[in-house]
Amino acid sequence: MFNMQQMMQKAQAFQQKMQDLQNEMSNIEVHGQSGGGLVKVTMTCKGSLRAITIDPSLINPAEKEVMEDLIKAACNDARAKADQKMAEETQKAMGDMGLPPGMMNGGLPF
Repeated sequence: MFNMQQMMQKAQAFQQKMQDLQNEMSNIEVHGQSGGGLVKVTMTCKGSLRAITIDPSLINPAEKEVMEDLIKAACNDARAKADQKMAEETQKAMGDMGLPPGMMNGGLPF
């Protein structure tokens, strides 16, 4: 038999788990790189840029646009890794709660 109270408790527990996951993602760092490692960035899974490392060989005023492109590429690489980590952790949290995969894409049924 359908138990609305149990379903609501599960939904509240899920919301709390997702909030906890969001907070945790603020502290998990991912690393991106470009140019074969000449430019490296570190950012949180929430998108906060923590560090940029540029190989000294790139610091040449004549190569300014190349360096800018490499920085953007490294940031995008780290962002893609952060998105992947967030998706993995969300799926894990949903599995831990007994919710079917893809539930976040379609929203909650109530």
